[in-house]
Order: sequence, then structure tokens, then C-alpha cells
Amino acid sequence: MSMAASQPAFEASLIVVMGVSGCGKTSVGIDIAARLGFAFVEGDTLHPRGNVEKMSLGIPLTDDDRWPWLDLVGAALRQAHEERSGLVVSCSALKKTYRDRLRHAAGGPVFFVFLAGSRSVLRSRMADRRGHFFPPALLDSQLAALENPAGEELVVTVDIDAPVDRIVDRALNGLGALGAASAARTRKEAH
Repeated sequence: MSMAASQPAFEASLIVVMGVSGCGKTSVGIDIAARLGFAFVEGDTLHPRGNVEKMSLGIPLTDDDRWPWLDLVGAALRQAHEERSGLVVSCSALKKTYRDRLRHAAGGPVFFVFLAGSRSVLRSRMADRRGHFFPPALLDSQLAALENPAGEELVVTVDIDAPVDRIVDRALNGLGALGAASAARTRKEAH
């Protein structure tokens, strides 16, 4: 039996699964969304074409490249908030300013699941994946840009050196401890 079975209902929570490339945002985000019955948005699909082309060529994105993308991620969060539906989004959200932009855009509480891992685990995962536009050579630029969200409100940090099911269990347990369910109910009652 999954540890998540004992979790409270996560009605209409907004959850961003964050971290550097290769940490498993998509796999973990899809599983969290499936377990909660929420929609899932793959944040990479919201990147403007120019961003994807830059990253494919091994060119790190600048803040100016990321703002339009973050605004699209924020708009997806805002729409879910307005519709009072739960949503899980994968988004690197590397810097506090990026996370704050998403929080502001959402219009309600946003919970972050930070997938943390060592450089060696990340490199190994990136080497194993196929068909992704993000080259492993850009990992170091993301690690350099990453501002650890420890100490920020509504953030759960989960070590990725585990099977996906265990990572998801830990994320859901952490979200429950943060009150994701009660925050979502409060938001739902306010409408």
C-alpha cells in the first residue's frame, strides 16, 4: 500500500515540481498529478521556440529569456486557481525571483516540490534519457543559477536518489505536512 493513501485530500492545490534538468520533474509531476487526480502541465512545452533552440544549441537561458516562459507557467497556475481545480506543473523555477513571480501570478497559494540531487545522480539520469532538447552540458549552468528554496514558505525538498514511487510518497507526505489540503479548501471556500 502506498504511503500516499493516508494523505488528506489535496483539493484544488497548485503544485510546482521544481529543480534542475535531469532531476525527474516530469516523471514525479505526472505521478503526483495522477495520484491526486489533478491536471499536469509539462512546463517545457510552454517555452517559446527561441528558448528551445538556444538550449538545444547548448546556450544557457538568461533571465530575459525566462520571463515570458515563467509568465505562461504563471498563467496556467492562475487559470487553475480561478477554476478552483488542482494543477501540477513542472518548472525549473531555479531562482527565488522566478518562484516569487509564479506565486504572484497564481493568485493563490503555490506549493513547491524541490527535487534535489547530487551532480553525479543528475548527470547519470541525463545520460540515460533520450530525445530531450536539453543537453547535459547545460547542467552546470543550471546548478550555478539554482537558489535553494530552503526556508521559503510552502516548499518540500525531496532527495531524488530513490525510485520515483518513493520520491512521490515523500513529496505527498511533505505537502500534507505543509497543509496543502487545508490551504486548498480555504481557497475554495473563499470563492
